[in-house]
Amino acid sequence: MPERAGSASRLAETFLTHIRIERGLSSNTVSAYRRDLHRYLAYLDSHSVDIRDVDTPTIAGYIAALREGSLGAAPLAESSAARALASIRAFHRFLDEEGEAHTGDPSALVREASRPLRLPDALSIAEVSALIEAASGPFTGALATERALRNRALVELLYGTGCRVSEALSLDIDDTALREAIVRVRGKGNKERLVPLGRYALDALEAYLTRARPTFLERGSGSAAIFLGNRGTRLTRQAAFAIVKAAAANAGITAHVSPHTLRHSYATHLIEGGADVRTVQELLGHASITTTQRYTHLGAQALREIHASSHPRAL
Repeated sequence: MPERAGSASRLAETFLTHIRIERGLSSNTVSAYRRDLHRYLAYLDSHSVDIRDVDTPTIAGYIAALREGSLGAAPLAESSAARALASIRAFHRFLDEEGEAHTGDPSALVREASRPLRLPDALSIAEVSALIEAASGPFTGALATERALRNRALVELLYGTGCRVSEALSLDIDDTALREAIVRVRGKGNKERLVPLGRYALDALEAYLTRARPTFLERGSGSAAIFLGNRGTRLTRQAAFAIVKAAAANAGITAHVSPHTLRHSYATHLIEGGADVRTVQELLGHASITTTQRYTHLGAQALREIHASSHPRAL
């Protein structure tokens, strides 16, 4: 191996030791960095470029080659190319800080390609209605009625409030104010928000709390959780996913559906119904409005469809 490559490998190992010990990164993350740097150093060696003399065009050319698949491998998706660039940037920052680089940090000026907007999947209103009906069963065997009431209440709440599944499952009895039709949700960072309950979600929740939850509660040790499993303990995330998945299958919905699909559908239907982005941001508990604004693209699609079908010169 040329001295150039050997020196680069030594510097890479020093960097990997640094991020593992001093930065405390996980073994999986360190392994990902190792793979990215191994491929990058092989590229530099094949082009006779010393790691200390790398310039911005060299890195940009490498990332472009990854995207195009011109290095003897399949083209990388933008997300994978972005991760490779992140590894390279961290490595070159380290070399610069350690005084090993002759060219400073050449990665700082390499622009990351903008990633295509990935619009969240959303069910139609008819599909949501069918899924909610299917969540009610029919069930047979022990706790058939109780499970039907619980499952419907859970699905109604997920769609009616836009809660994350973890938020819904962490709700306790004291978090509801049924008279005011309000539920107190604890989101990321333990931040609380008040979310209104619509009539359908409120009715389903009241039916479950009065006619089903007491039975579940008797089978456990007095959990304060709203949603209880068959053993009287707090309903698990896995059980909630299974409830939604089974309801979707019984409703004849072939697309992949999860509890988060109901959150996406909640936001999408609010935007399409005329809600402003700031309000939806508050209801969803998004820290940044940028996260919420992706739903406006779905609203724009609905507007385009209306325009196309209504305006005499749209087509």
